[in-house]
Formats: sequence, structure tokens, C-alpha cells
Amino acid sequence: MIPVTEFRQFSEQQPAFRVLKPWWDVFTDYLSVAMLMIGVFGCTLQVMQDKIICLPKRISMPNATSDPVSDSHLSATIHPPPANEMKGLKTNLDLQQYSFINQMCYERALHWYAKYFPYLVLIHTLVFMLCSNFWFKFPGSSSKIEHFISILGKCFDSPWTTRALSEVSGENPEEKDNKKNNLNKSSLNVSVIEGNLVKTQSLKSIPDKLVVDKPSAGALDKKEGEQAKALFEKVKKFRLHVEEGDLLYSMYVRQTVLKVLKFLIIIVYNSALVSKVQFTVSCNVDIQDMTGYKNFSCNHTMAHLFSKLSFCYLCFVSVYGLTCLYTLYWLFYRSLKEYSFEYVRQETGIDDIPDVKNDFAFMLHMIDQYDPLYSKRFAVFLSEVSENKLKQLNLNNEWTADKLRQRLQTNSSNRLELQFFMLSGLPDTIFEITELQSLRLEIINNVTIPAAIAQLENLQELSLYQCSLKIHSAAASFLKENLKVLRVKFDDSRELPPWLYTLRNLEELNLIGSLSPDASKNITLDSLRELKSLKTLYLKSNFTKIPQSIVDVASHLQKLYIHNDGTKLVMLNNLKKIANLTDLELVHCDLERIPHAIFSLINLQELDLKENNIKSIEEIVSFQHLRKLTCLKLWYNSITYIPEHIKKLVGLERLYFSHNKIEVLPSHLFLCNKLRYLDLSYNDIRFIPPEIGVLQSLQYFSVTCNKVESLPDELYFCKKLKTLKLGKNTLSVLSPKIAYLNLLTHLDLKGNHFESLPAELGCCRVLKKSGLIVEDILFETLPSEVREQMIAE
Repeated sequence: MIPVTEFRQFSEQQPAFRVLKPWWDVFTDYLSVAMLMIGVFGCTLQVMQDKIICLPKRISMPNATSDPVSDSHLSATIHPPPANEMKGLKTNLDLQQYSFINQMCYERALHWYAKYFPYLVLIHTLVFMLCSNFWFKFPGSSSKIEHFISILGKCFDSPWTTRALSEVSGENPEEKDNKKNNLNKSSLNVSVIEGNLVKTQSLKSIPDKLVVDKPSAGALDKKEGEQAKALFEKVKKFRLHVEEGDLLYSMYVRQTVLKVLKFLIIIVYNSALVSKVQFTVSCNVDIQDMTGYKNFSCNHTMAHLFSKLSFCYLCFVSVYGLTCLYTLYWLFYRSLKEYSFEYVRQETGIDDIPDVKNDFAFMLHMIDQYDPLYSKRFAVFLSEVSENKLKQLNLNNEWTADKLRQRLQTNSSNRLELQFFMLSGLPDTIFEITELQSLRLEIINNVTIPAAIAQLENLQELSLYQCSLKIHSAAASFLKENLKVLRVKFDDSRELPPWLYTLRNLEELNLIGSLSPDASKNITLDSLRELKSLKTLYLKSNFTKIPQSIVDVASHLQKLYIHNDGTKLVMLNNLKKIANLTDLELVHCDLERIPHAIFSLINLQELDLKENNIKSIEEIVSFQHLRKLTCLKLWYNSITYIPEHIKKLVGLERLYFSHNKIEVLPSHLFLCNKLRYLDLSYNDIRFIPPEIGVLQSLQYFSVTCNKVESLPDELYFCKKLKTLKLGKNTLSVLSPKIAYLNLLTHLDLKGNHFESLPAELGCCRVLKKSGLIVEDILFETLPSEVREQMIAE
């Protein structure tokens, strides 16, 4: 007997794959087992029992002598005995001759369908089984199925799925706990009244509800949160991979079509040939020389059973075929390459669950035939809202209020600040830090600022570096009234938050990023008109003209900083309209001359033209009209000389000429007798005029990295000097008059040709070793008491 288990490998698949087997596949599997048993049973009978039994058949002949007998083996021709002695026909054939006759008649006389029926049943059934399970075995499809089943199981069992579905049900955990407590109390009261039986039933019903609701009420631990986060990433990648093609759908359709064709073929030829299975078979074979007979009458011993089995098999195949036809109808009638989660969105309230297509959609349709709950729980991991909630929960677990308070630090504006870098969102615990004054977010995308930000009553400064933000209306109202400083760094204009134009109490705005011409128009039209309190505007971009939006706030704008990253700033006429400017920076704007529009800014106090291409400053004479100008920065340019008109800038207190190509210092420069800060470093200066002694208010003087060979004695008359930088020149002697500079705290002498230092440095009582920049070997030339004085704190 052949056991059916030997054929298990043809239909065996992983137990988890059962979720992708709809009812018709399960039903046809059982039909296949039944048909397989018919085939195995028939084959077993073929092997274990005689297939056919034959006997010679007498044929009457007109001339009996015409049938010759050749030898002694044929001498036993039938001579019927007298009637009273007949008990049966004797053939005088031995067992081997009978076996030979049976085999010859089986091969030549029996119809092939009657001979091979059980084998045909077995082969057809195995083909059905292979067709039904081929997509589970084919490498290209089985890998997708295994991955899908793995993710599906994890999504189904994830604690986050239960929590997410319970949160959208409209009840929060606290309400559920209260309901459970009330239910507990009421059931206990009823049980006391109605008796012990009711009490037992109510107590039994309560734990079940507690077990169901408990996961939704409890918080996820860190490990469960990380596992759910990883699941979201897996689902995203799997969706991108599977939605690319329809291999699974095509394979399932093809194997179903093949089964239908197979069913039609089986029905046609079996219906036509089942009548060929006969119990009695006439056999005419030319073996007379071996047996003495050529006509035989045979009995097909299994004909009756095979006939019944064939009808039974045809019934099973008919049911199987009808089921396959229904499957084809289901495949082509419904759009299985698209799957809508509309019913899940309506039931759960998670509106952003996307519809899917191709193989992803097909597998979800198959899952629905097994249990729609799988798709519902799986849909949680397709929702961005659900993912954001999970991220928020993980953030809250990771960033506790105590941890955030430990990260508080004071920024350059002397405000308490928190910095967050590359987080998935904002932790809710941040709104418990009510003392927070400044919030800095860097590279944080898809963040929503909730209404809870109103709890930060002291928040005045917000920095957004490459962040894409959404904001709650209540949060926007809060920022509109409270925010004083906003800094935004963006890659393109689309990352500019639109609500920044409504911050009417904003005092300082910093925008850093590349702006296209269209984006520039968006900014320059009516963008900044609502910023009624704006006093400081910092723009780092690539403008070709002063934006019109600056003119819109001209009445109250006091400080304007434009860093243009090398783009040539051509049109500056709008500067004339900003009459209240006190500070102006035009940095890296590829300016070749000082813009004339600047000379109209009568309230200007500080001007910075750093990193331009200015070579001549003859226009500097016009600065005499700017009576309030106290700071002029012309550093990092290509200026070769200082015109004598510089003397007319009598109000200057700070002057920056470093990193130019100046060779000669005009004596008129030192007629600006209010100078407190003079930086001439990194030029080609060889000589310092003695008129420098006129600068009695000078506190900072630098000629670092020039070609100065000697210092005038008049320099030491500047007794208010606190910082003197003489490094990287060609000085060889330092005058003892250095002692006059008793307020000196910083002295740079490194990189010169000094052989020794004067002992009079000891008279500079405030100068310490940390403030004296000089080679160690040169420091050792000072007297020991001077060294000790400088080293002492």
C-alpha cells in the first residue's frame, strides 16, 4: 500500500502561508486529497491484485479435422465426455500458460483507459496540487510572500497596533479605566442581590475585558517602541518593492487558468472513455502455437470498482473545476490590482491610510478572504499619522523633562536655550520647561508645533535650521504675540514658514538660504508689512537688488545685514528709503566701489563692507555727512591706499582696514582723534607715522602681518592702549618706553626679529603671561622678577 503522506511534498507549504489561501483554495486542497486517495487506492489495487483473468473460448467449426495438431503438446484436444460425466471444460493448460495468456490479453485486449485509469488520476491530481501551490514555491514569488507574511505577523502582534486602534476609538485610557471600575462595582452589586451564581458570572466576565483593554491603556516600553519603529520602516521599503510589479497576481491567474484547462480536458476525455471500463473483455491473440488457443474470454477483475471510482472522480473533478471557474470570476470581476482602505479609514478614523496597488493590493485581497482583521491591523503601519504618534511616544520616553532641563544652556543672546538636532519630532515634555526662552531646531522634518507651545510663557527666540514645519492655529497666535527673534535657514524658498509674515511683535528676523527670483518676489511684495516691530533684518542669500520688502519696514528697521555669497549686488537705490538705519552690512556682494546710496543714511552709525572687491575709496569724503558714523569696516577688500579725506571722518571710533593691500599710512588718518580701535593687520605697511601719538583714545591697535621695521616713540604716548598687536613683522627692537603703556593687557610680538625684551615690560602691571604672545626663548630674556610677576595671578 502506498501511503498518501508520500505525496505531501507536492502540496506542502509553510503553516503561515495559510493566510494567503482563501476558502476556495482550501476547498480544492481537500478535493485534491480525495482525488489523490482515489488514485493511490487504484494504483494499490493494480499492484496487489490480479489485473485480468482469461479462459480459452471454444469456437465450433464446420470441419473438425481441419484443425491440425502438430505434436504431443496439442494431443489433448477437447473431447467432451459423456453428459453424465461433465463437470466443466478442461483446457489442459498449466499455470504459466494462464499467466502468459493473462498478460498478453491485458496488454493487447484491455482498453488503455481501463489499464491506466488510477495512474491518470494520480498524475492529474499531482498536477492540480503543483498548480495550486506553485506560487508558494517559485523563488521570485515565494520571497515576497515570506517577507509579507513575516511583516504581517509582526504587525498583527505588535502592541502598537492595539494601542493605535484603541486611541482612535474615541476613548482615552483614563476613560476606559473609569468605565472598567464602574463596571466592576456594578457587577459586584448585582451579584450580591441575585445570588452567588450571578456573582460568579460577573466576576468571570470582568477579567476578559481587562485583558482586552489593558494593552491600549498601558504605555509602550522602549523596546516595543523601537520594534514598532523598525516595522514602519520595513513596511515602507516592502511597499516600494512590491508595488513595482504584479508577479504574484500574474502567477496566481496563470495557475488558475491552467487548472481550468486541465479540468476541461479531464472532463472531456473521461466522459468519453469511462464506458470503456468493462467487466468482460474478448481477447483474440495469435498464440495458438504456444497455447493451442487464439480466442479467449477475459474478466477485468477491477472493472466494476474502477467504473465506480471513475464516476466518483469525475464528480470531484467537476466540483474542483467549478470552484476554479469561480476563482477566475473573482480574479477578473474585481480589480485586484488596487486595494482601498476606505472601510478601515471610516472604522478607525485614521484618514491618511493610503490605497495600494499591484502585488501589494493582491495579497491584501487574499488576506481579506482569510480574515479582514489582518488588513485592518496592518493598515496601522501604512499611516503617517500613526507613525508620527509612535515617534512622539518614543520621543517622550527618551526626552524626559529632567533630561531636558539638564541640556539647558545660555546662548549668545543671554537666553536659556534648548537645541534639538535631527529628531523625528518635538517631545511633548519640552512644554513642561516653562523657563525656556530660546528653542533651536536643526534638520527636523515634518514637525508640527502644537498648541501646547503656549505653555512656554517665556519663549522669545526660535531658530529653525533646515526644518519643514506645520503649526497649529493656536500656536501661531501665541508666536504672533510673544516671539521676538526668528532665525530660519532653508535650502529653498518652500521651506520658509508662511506664518513668519504674521509675527507682528517680531524684532529680529534672520533668513539664510538661496532664493530663486520667484521666491524673491514672494518676499519682496507684501511679505514683511505685518512685521510692525521689526528692527533687525539679516539676509544671507543671492540677491541682485535690495528686496522691496525692506522698504516695507523702512520706518522702523534699524539694522540691516545682507550677506550675498559672492553674487553681485547691482541695484541699491532702495537703501535711500531706509532712513532710520543705524547698522548696515553688505558682505560678499562683489561691490567695486562704495555705493552712493549709503551716503543718504544720515542715522548710520556702523557700516561693514567686508569681503567685496573695493579697490578705491575716494568716495569716503561723502561720509562726512554721516555725523553719527562711528564704525567703518572696509576689511577683506583690495584697497591700495587711504585717501587724505579720511581726516574729515572726525567722529570715527573704530576703523577696520585689515586684509587689504595698503602700503602707506597717510598722516591724515590720525586726525581722526576719536579712534579707539584701529586694525591695519595683513597689509604691506612698512612705516607708521609719528602722528599716531595724536590718538589719545586708542585702546586697540593692530599691524600684525605687515612689513614694519620700527615703531615710532609717539606710539607709546597712546597711554590708553590695552591691546597692541605687532606680530609677524620685521621689528628688531622694542623700546623701553613700552613702560608708558601701563594699561596694556595683550601684547603680540611673535614672528619678529627680537633678540631680547626690555625689562620695562614689568611696568605693565596688568600684562600677564597669558596676554604676552612671544616665543618662549624670548620670554626667558626677561628678568626673573618680571617673569614671576607675569606668571603670578
